[in-house]
Amino acid sequence: MTLLDKDGVQLTVDDTVATVTLTNPAKRNAQSPALWRALAEAGKLVPGTVRIVVLRAEGKSFSAGLDRQAFTPEGFDGEPSFLELGRGSDSELDAAIAEYQEAFTWWRRNDIVSIAAVQGHAIGAGFQLALACDLRVCAEDAQFAMRETSLGLVPDLTGTHPLVGLVGYARALEICATGRFVHAEEAVRTGLANLVVPAAELDGAVQDLAAALLAAPRDAVIETKALLRGAVERTYEDQRVAERAAQARRLRDLAGLTD
Repeated sequence: MTLLDKDGVQLTVDDTVATVTLTNPAKRNAQSPALWRALAEAGKLVPGTVRIVVLRAEGKSFSAGLDRQAFTPEGFDGEPSFLELGRGSDSELDAAIAEYQEAFTWWRRNDIVSIAAVQGHAIGAGFQLALACDLRVCAEDAQFAMRETSLGLVPDLTGTHPLVGLVGYARALEICATGRFVHAEEAVRTGLANLVVPAAELDGAVQDLAAALLAAPRDAVIETKALLRGAVERTYEDQRVAERAAQARRLRDLAGLTD
């Protein structure tokens, strides 16, 4: 069932699995404000019955990043150029970036597990979109790069937090400041990717991972994801408390004592 198909984004749902597909391979799935709004809308349209969200892209590249038209004086049709945004007030600029970020935030909701299927280039905003997901399965030709600094910018689409969490501060700084490519082998070795497979096996590997995730009871996965997401910010003792509270909820549910 197709719930959305516009501005380079398609959302389909098959029972408990939703698939978000980037559908502009002619431009290597370059990103724009319209695409970001469509991604945010997709997040709002995902039914509550969905447990897994797969993010994939048509063509040879996952996403080549921000469409450089954003930096031209004319920008996109009906959109302020990024140069215009830079001349706006602090509140206007902050609000615009906050709206763009909404496309990248919903993937980490506790009620779903999101999987990015990455082939070819995942650059800049494309890299950050892959980082927005919980898990990443990569084809052998996958290449990640954070090119914002080369444009005089910073990664601002929520990618810095998960990147540091996955590979550590020093490696994250080096990747972002140099803008170099991280190839698939390094991605899996450093924890950036969960799995690397031949390109022809990418869809099958994602389906297998989704099936494995669906094998566990939904509420147990939701509680576990919430525990793990909060672990970095909690102290060891606070995490012990959180584990006890989560397990108490699960035991009461299994005993039939919850509403």
